[in-house]
Amino acid sequence: MVGPERNRLDRLQQTLRRRKIDGLLVSQPHNRRYLSGYTAPDHGIQETAGFLLVPASGRPTLLTDSRFTLQAEAEAPLFDIITTTRGLLKSLEKQCRTLDLKTLAFESDYFLHAAYLRLEKMAKSRGLVLKAESGMVEKMRAIKDERELELLRRSTALNEKVFQSVYQTIEPGMSEREIALALELTMREMGAEGPSFDTIVAFGTNAARPHAVPTDRVLQPGELVLMDMGLIHNGYCSDMTRTFVAGKPDQTFIDRHRAVRGAMLAGINAIRPGITGAEVDRAARQVLTEAGYGTAFGHGLGHGVGIAVHEDPRLSPRGTKQLQAGMVVTVEPGLYLADWGGIRLENMVIVTEEGAEVINRDTTCLDL
Repeated sequence: MVGPERNRLDRLQQTLRRRKIDGLLVSQPHNRRYLSGYTAPDHGIQETAGFLLVPASGRPTLLTDSRFTLQAEAEAPLFDIITTTRGLLKSLEKQCRTLDLKTLAFESDYFLHAAYLRLEKMAKSRGLVLKAESGMVEKMRAIKDERELELLRRSTALNEKVFQSVYQTIEPGMSEREIALALELTMREMGAEGPSFDTIVAFGTNAARPHAVPTDRVLQPGELVLMDMGLIHNGYCSDMTRTFVAGKPDQTFIDRHRAVRGAMLAGINAIRPGITGAEVDRAARQVLTEAGYGTAFGHGLGHGVGIAVHEDPRLSPRGTKQLQAGMVVTVEPGLYLADWGGIRLENMVIVTEEGAEVINRDTTCLDL
């Protein structure tokens, strides 16, 4: 059964023809999955599960090795599957010759220098012109079709279900690591492929680290808890952060939480087609600045989400690209104080023709 990959390949091949590029070598795993449906992951950038060779016209090729042949044949029906026996580069050289390619683009953002030197040597030996490309497929991935939007809604709904299941069990005496493990186990029990990133659970001052790693620290009564979690469901990611207190929050927590909540709402309300990521970031950041926490918010406001949990576009002071309908972004302002802790609140948002649609439905820990 052929899915959305046919349309994606057609669009990519049109781009290649317009750019007068004979073929594109796809090595980035998420791009490979997006174009082919082939889900095998790389075991690090030095051990690939395969390359796609997409010519400007004609049928594309998936080059892999015998570990993945059956999977590739089952998942990528639009591709000719070539199982390498002498290495991917040898098979690539032969296929470039078969397709009579004169120019070959490669994904410079996901290509080791050592691998490039081998590719360059091969290209020179047969008069093939190499062209470094960045973001060709990522630009396509940034705008989701209706099927993708629905899959993102489902992933988010499942993520919230997991959150509720574990949130209701949290009590003093539990460790950060224990809660993180419970979240990731529950994800899989409820049907997720796994977490979309390493789950963050941080208590008290540990929450001042935006990317805190769960430890054996035990939750004390009245301590704040920051939980940043996401999962992969049917190939699509979710991402959500909530911060709360184990017990009754004091006024300091309430005031700071409300400041972050106000920044999140300002960011969401600013989202619309045509606005830049920097402008959305500025709208949220202004709220925290006026509350006296501008210097306590150091990271960007958000990022795109799709088959990868971090992709285009970016909501940050450097986000120069304009948002377009169909993009999906996180809005996740925070404040971080080393001697106190941190608060981050995060929802996922679809950019619509009219403005923004918040995907998240669970409002637990958002209103104080």
